[in-house]
Amino acid sequence: MIEDRHFQQLLLAAADQPEPQRLLFVFARADLPDHPTPEQRDRFLAGRGGALTPLMCVDKAPADLADFQALLAESRRAGPPWQVVFAASLPGAEGRPPTQAQIGPALEKMVNAVWVGSVGQFAAYNPSGDPLPLG
Repeated sequence: MIEDRHFQQLLLAAADQPEPQRLLFVFARADLPDHPTPEQRDRFLAGRGGALTPLMCVDKAPADLADFQALLAESRRAGPPWQVVFAASLPGAEGRPPTQAQIGPALEKMVNAVWVGSVGQFAAYNPSGDPLPLG
């Protein structure tokens, strides 16, 4: 059973903002880096570490997701298995949600951040819905 109190807090916080929000998600898997050191290989085989590879991304209104289970089910229908999903919120302005012209570049920026491992500003969850500590 997925325990998603942290994710519920994310949904509630986004819905409670003065401007309409879009939630941005980047799904990624961990791969063994090219030319790994023995330590990197051992950590990866133990289920820790690895190089992050973005697989897919999506934006959602907070009201579009009832819970983490809904996000998980949709991601399983839409794409390959993943090991971590990164989440961020993008605010709108003047009572309107962000436009697609704003959402696209924001998602691209998130994907690039995942590629370079600069993910400390995002919330992160494993497929069980558990929040992952970053940093």
